[in-house]
Amino acid sequence: MELKNVYITHTNCITPLGFDVAANVQAIAEGNTGITQQSGMLPEPFYAGVIDNDALTTAFAAISDKKYTRLEKMMLLALQPMVQKSGVQLDSKTALLLSTTKGNITSLPNEGNLPDEVYLQGLAKNIAGFFGFTTMPIVVSNACVSGIMAVSVAKRLIQSGLYDNVFIVAGDEVSEFVLSGFNSFQAMSSVPCKPYSADRSGVTLGEAAAAVLVTKDLAEAKAKITGDGSINDANHISGPSRTGEGLFRSIEIALKESGVGPEKIDYISAHGTATPFNDEMEAIAFNRLGLENVPVNSFKGYYGHTLGASGLLETVIALESMAQNKVFTSLGYDEPGVSQPINVITKNEHRQINYFLKTASGFGGCNTAVVFEKTGNGR
Repeated sequence: MELKNVYITHTNCITPLGFDVAANVQAIAEGNTGITQQSGMLPEPFYAGVIDNDALTTAFAAISDKKYTRLEKMMLLALQPMVQKSGVQLDSKTALLLSTTKGNITSLPNEGNLPDEVYLQGLAKNIAGFFGFTTMPIVVSNACVSGIMAVSVAKRLIQSGLYDNVFIVAGDEVSEFVLSGFNSFQAMSSVPCKPYSADRSGVTLGEAAAAVLVTKDLAEAKAKITGDGSINDANHISGPSRTGEGLFRSIEIALKESGVGPEKIDYISAHGTATPFNDEMEAIAFNRLGLENVPVNSFKGYYGHTLGASGLLETVIALESMAQNKVFTSLGYDEPGVSQPINVITKNEHRQINYFLKTASGFGGCNTAVVFEKTGNGR
């Protein structure tokens, strides 16, 4: 049986750089970052990409006066214009897929019963209920590959015939819990992160919500999702495989399904967390696949690591790169800091992009890769 073609049409994002895609792309093109120095959640000041609370409250008041958590407001703002503009019926052939790693963890009470929204399914039901989805929402929570894995899951759900349309919303926020966890690993950078650089020293955390519509309908398509792969190499609870095994195999599978060789990939939107081991592992995996000359960037220098949102947010921006045939600087990069050569983008430049690869890796050895192809609707 021939599998259905699957496309991404509408996209949106809520970040420290803006509350729509156009504002975010403009800020990135100008070299702006959403990372600023913060205080209050750790003993010492730290850098993070945090959304302004007043701006978030004001924006949300325009769509609802009901009480929601901060993360729910971010997600609802990301999804609302897409549901409204797409015209897709929220019937039995339309699904909602929610991606997050920590969900409403800031709503955990000090004592007593847990509120429904603390559970990931409760969070998903709150988002679904706002819009009136009639199908049970689906949650993808698989460490830091969650955002891009959600695209892979949506593609497969449509190809299986279960759904014709899948709305995806992904989000996580900066919290004391997340900061403390990364700080305990001594994995946080004392300056804004510098992916792939020789003097990189760790992650900068961030928060965002992103949303896309995955559909079998070619009309208004930004890109075709041509192949995906997800491999867990079970290397370590927090450290990646030193040989990039899981990422290597994920990309290999995605390329095979897409029917394109490495030479056809015009651009890679990589994970690039700026930890010593992650960036090194990615460089090794890309070289093993013959992708070392493909222009590659990390968007972590603009947003920080937004956890369960990162893969989807970075896909949204990469789709605009493809539409505009323009690649953006990997912010924070200065001198090479990985053992094998990779083509890190150091300046904004126009480049024909017909295929791009999005990759992500996460705790527990999880890895995901997805290949996107420009459609006739791509500019």
